[in-house]
Amino acid sequence: MVDDKDRDVIPNSIKLVAGRTGQEFNIRKKRKGAFWEDRYHATAIESGDHLFRCLVYIDLNMVRAGVVDHPSEWPFCGYNEIQEPKRKSILINYQKLTNLLGFDSYDDAIKYHKRWVDDYLGNGNNIRDDKWTESIAVGEKDFVERVKSLMGVGNRPEGYRSGASFQLRELVAPYMADFGAKNRDIGHDNICFWSDIS
Repeated sequence: MVDDKDRDVIPNSIKLVAGRTGQEFNIRKKRKGAFWEDRYHATAIESGDHLFRCLVYIDLNMVRAGVVDHPSEWPFCGYNEIQEPKRKSILINYQKLTNLLGFDSYDDAIKYHKRWVDDYLGNGNNIRDDKWTESIAVGEKDFVERVKSLMGVGNRPEGYRSGASFQLRELVAPYMADFGAKNRDIGHDNICFWSDIS
């Protein structure tokens, strides 16, 4: 999804899709309770090569899960939508995707998308990569620093290099089981001891 400078469009869209999916599943299965394991997490991805790698990674989710051998066999991923553009019920703005990926034509995007998927499947690199699921931002160093600055977080979170890209991640504070010390942090800024509550 692209926000087009409207900060609420992506979270509101995900909220709608997640809510409706959970409702429909629960109604169909006559069940109640939470459908999703975790809360929605957004990762800002720089356009161009990083976005392209992320699309390929997402297309290969069901292959990694062992459900299919090739993403073309999974009707609910973007692979088929990208490879065989629809004329009705279009989910992808093909011209915008072409521009965001940095191609001159959509035919080039299709060709390279297929090639990259096949390369990932053939070279054994189709493994889980948490930069796409646990980072705040992924891209070149300038992009990651710009996201960090826009967040107004100063020295937190931290940015670091991972392969051909940089990531912005939340700092993870180690869990300390020393409950006797009054000056140790349990969380970054949230300190509350049980003895202070009672």
